[in-house]
Amino acid sequence: MNPTCFARYMSKYLTEYLPGIQGVSYNTIASKRDAYILLLKYLDDTQNIKAEDVDIPLLSRETIIKYLEWLEKSRGSSVSTRNIRLAAIKSLFSYIQTQTPDYIYQCQQILSIPRKKEPGHTLEYLTVEGIKSVLNAVETSSRTGLRDLTLLSLMYDSAARVQEIADLSVNDFRAEKPSTLRLTGKGSKTRIVPLMSTTSDLVSKYISIYHPSYRGEYNVPLFSNRKKEKLTRAGIAYILKKYVKIAREKQPDLIPEIVSPHGLRHSKSMHMLQAGVPLIYIRDFLGHSEISTTEIYARCDSEQKRKAIENTCPSITKSETPMWQKDTSLLGWLQSL
Repeated sequence: MNPTCFARYMSKYLTEYLPGIQGVSYNTIASKRDAYILLLKYLDDTQNIKAEDVDIPLLSRETIIKYLEWLEKSRGSSVSTRNIRLAAIKSLFSYIQTQTPDYIYQCQQILSIPRKKEPGHTLEYLTVEGIKSVLNAVETSSRTGLRDLTLLSLMYDSAARVQEIADLSVNDFRAEKPSTLRLTGKGSKTRIVPLMSTTSDLVSKYISIYHPSYRGEYNVPLFSNRKKEKLTRAGIAYILKKYVKIAREKQPDLIPEIVSPHGLRHSKSMHMLQAGVPLIYIRDFLGHSEISTTEIYARCDSEQKRKAIENTCPSITKSETPMWQKDTSLLGWLQSL
């Protein structure tokens, strides 16, 4: 069977162009690959077109739009996920139009598909007391409990992305004071973040129990499951969800409805901001490339806004109750209007 043009270009894009020319990370390639797998599944399920028969002429602008609608309606994907899948398709067709001029018009038609506007959402994060509640829910009398407490404490203290935690090796941790953690983020960029002494001591104890024979080898996963394989994103989310549920049962007022691994990153960022750490330092701590990305925390911190306004603006509102409020008949008349 001869490969179609689409199969050939997609293969070269994923295996040669992205890793070799653009130098993107494996996780970025995997995300794009998943979008293409879903597109092929959509064509098979809805139009009975097998993957080996899919070619560029079949992938019209209308087909891609229907695929995006299918993602939302049939798979229940969010608008954000829809836009991520669209971006992956656009990047592929942007590459295809540079490789063959035969389909340049069709490629430009697909590239003109607009992103769908995402609904606004509030930034979910835990208070300091909420973080303590989740950590206190971990029973540390077992090996697994020690691992989970170390994992959650490190996620919060380092404000790491969940994939950065999953990818940690034992040699990424430095126990010597001042203790640090090396994180590898988006685009394979690394950064060094400081750790609190209590977190550092906890990680050291964990390593002594889980990696007693470690002698400085590289690529030894810091956190692993029962099969000795490194924890996945889903595995980490499952661990957090378990203790969030326990904490919510004990102190429901402290735990928001939704708490995700990324929520611990948001929580640490907000707590740093509330403690007076400048945004530019928080940006570097989080590994953001632009300060505008970090500014979302300043916009969400209503308590800090209130304090800033109180410190800079004089209070001119009278605190005493106006005398006319004692006239119940007047109040009754006004309320009846």
